[in-house]
Amino acid sequence: MVDHDRVKKGEQPPWIVSDELWERIEPLLPRWENALPKLGRKRLPDRLVLQGILFVLHTGIQWEFLPQELGFGSGMTCWRRLAEWNEAGVWQRLHEELLAELNAAGKLDWSRAVIDSSHVRAARRGPKSGPSPVDRARPGSKHHVIIEGGGIPTAFSLTGGNVNDVTQLLPLVEAIPPVRGRRGRPRRRPDALYADRAYDSAQHRDELRAKGIDPQIAERGTGHGSGLGVIRWVVERTIAWYHGMRRLRIRWERRDDIHEAFLGLATCIICYRHIKTLC
Repeated sequence: MVDHDRVKKGEQPPWIVSDELWERIEPLLPRWENALPKLGRKRLPDRLVLQGILFVLHTGIQWEFLPQELGFGSGMTCWRRLAEWNEAGVWQRLHEELLAELNAAGKLDWSRAVIDSSHVRAARRGPKSGPSPVDRARPGSKHHVIIEGGGIPTAFSLTGGNVNDVTQLLPLVEAIPPVRGRRGRPRRRPDALYADRAYDSAQHRDELRAKGIDPQIAERGTGHGSGLGVIRWVVERTIAWYHGMRRLRIRWERRDDIHEAFLGLATCIICYRHIKTLC
């Protein structure tokens, strides 16, 4: 059942792919024309299948219940195409191009970055799932994200629910891609990194300084009035944007690459929304 209450009057549903977005995505998709058999069912157009994937991402519906009357193909077709595109690195390349577009317009705030994580329940045990910190009998996963100063995600990762946040600090910093769009060398390092007490580590502070990043990390044992909350709220807002896409509120997929594909696509959607608003 489609939740029409979430779609404002006069607006297109968020799973409809606009011409502007499709112009950015289509050149990145693998070409399969030469591999198609001469006989058999015709391959459903990629744009329609992408809309089916976005429908699942935004509504949280299970693949097998994807309404056929929408014309987006079966849930299995959409699942296979999502896995295919993720393996081909489509979302990573799209993310880098969107960041370059934002950077060219001067809309990326490199003065600081903020890192945080959120825990989600895993409906099934699988790779990158682990005991929940709140209920160890139930599996869970963590979404880790690092954003620039305005809340635009620059990198993300998926781990088990029992993985300490600090273990993802340096990997996420390293995962920020070289961002083009301006004269000179591509940029990938913020001036400062803000984080809460879960990331408190003298070794990690030293390694950040060695990379030219000023660590603004709350120390364990300090009160909540450290002042970092004035900066850190932006990453909490970004996490809320991720979880506004209902499929990311619970990890339904046993395969970690499929859930990571959803995270990658959601990251691109958030970046594209900023392009429409800021550029």
